[in-house]
Amino acid sequence: MFNWVDRFFGLQANETTVKREMSAGLIGFFTVVYIIAVNSLILSEAGMPLEAAIVATIAASVFGCLVMGFWGNAPILLVPGMGINALFSYTMVQSMGLSWQEALGVVFVSGVIFVAVAFTRFSKLLSAAVPHSLKEAITVGLGLFLMLIGLEKGGIVERGTASILALGSLGEAHVLATVLTFIVAIILFVRNVPGNFLITIVAGTVIASFFGLIDFSRMDGASINVSEAFSVFGALSFDGIVSMTFWIAVFSLTMVLVFENIGLVHGQVNFINRPEKFSRAFQATSLSSMASGIFGTSPTVASVESASGMVAGGRTGLTSITASVLFLVSVFFIPVIKLIPDSAIAPILVIIGGLMLQNIRNLDMQDMSESFPALLIIALIPFTYSIADGIGIGFILYPILKIAIGKAREVSITLYIIAALFLMNFIFHVIG
Repeated sequence: MFNWVDRFFGLQANETTVKREMSAGLIGFFTVVYIIAVNSLILSEAGMPLEAAIVATIAASVFGCLVMGFWGNAPILLVPGMGINALFSYTMVQSMGLSWQEALGVVFVSGVIFVAVAFTRFSKLLSAAVPHSLKEAITVGLGLFLMLIGLEKGGIVERGTASILALGSLGEAHVLATVLTFIVAIILFVRNVPGNFLITIVAGTVIASFFGLIDFSRMDGASINVSEAFSVFGALSFDGIVSMTFWIAVFSLTMVLVFENIGLVHGQVNFINRPEKFSRAFQATSLSSMASGIFGTSPTVASVESASGMVAGGRTGLTSITASVLFLVSVFFIPVIKLIPDSAIAPILVIIGGLMLQNIRNLDMQDMSESFPALLIIALIPFTYSIADGIGIGFILYPILKIAIGKAREVSITLYIIAALFLMNFIFHVIG
């Protein structure tokens, strides 16, 4: 059996083993499993039943990781994306007035367009059109974003009164637990201890329990209302497909999906030094995104947290398949998963973000027409809490600066079109 697995996934060619891949999948799963609760709560803001949103989130994650594992053969975990779920609930439903069923229809149509891009020469055309500096900036910006999320989840930074951000109260039990867990995590990491992130999660949970931060009452109420559990599956509606609102929503979501995932997948396959995996991994991401509308959730994306499994040694699709199985099993252990505190996860996010930040050394700081749009992307992704807005503004500024210094021909026609589309997207948001 292991010979078949080795041949199918190319374990030897990728210098990895079954044990390492499964361990990486386990670590990646525990790093991103918070999405089950968080995504479900955000979807419920759109009017979805919470139980159904939980099942839909798990189902989409299972499917996405399986597609990535068998088709993309990359250690990338596909789960509903943070930021895109907010776009779904707060923008498309609450602001634009679509029902959540119509919003799921938007997800499906956007996914179809995404698939058309990913399975044709347009994917290579778009990838080639994006300058190296902007690709690197997306990776660095996501790293800084992930670092900020980790610091915020751990309570080390918080919303300030006299400033945007401020240092959290170091005397609070939650913050102390995060700090102690981070010390354990960074020591294990720099010493390259096998399975260091998994050990960190266990140690962080134990530390949190000593501070009285584990609420064991969350183990109660484990059952899910079966009558509502699958009520959003296949509930997508195309009733508003003839309206301008529907197509503006499709445009906005498609722009975010295509360019966010180009940046994410590109950064992740390069992180493991396997750029040749980009095409299939990108295609797997598009298929999963399209299926999300059928499962009843906002689109899946190549999660930033996938880097935790990669750092742990994951190099093939076996990592993703392992996570897929764990997502499926998580249906029966949702209350147990909820016991893992933010203080146990936050240090891992900070370390992963720090690793991704190192890509900033690949930017050409001597050429401001290259570096400044990149630096703007890096700053705006975390500061606006929007990957799409950060990418969009950087893509608009890049051709403007090239034109200004007489290097307009260095910008491809494709990139001009992309910049124009991003600009139109911002204009549509302004005029409502």
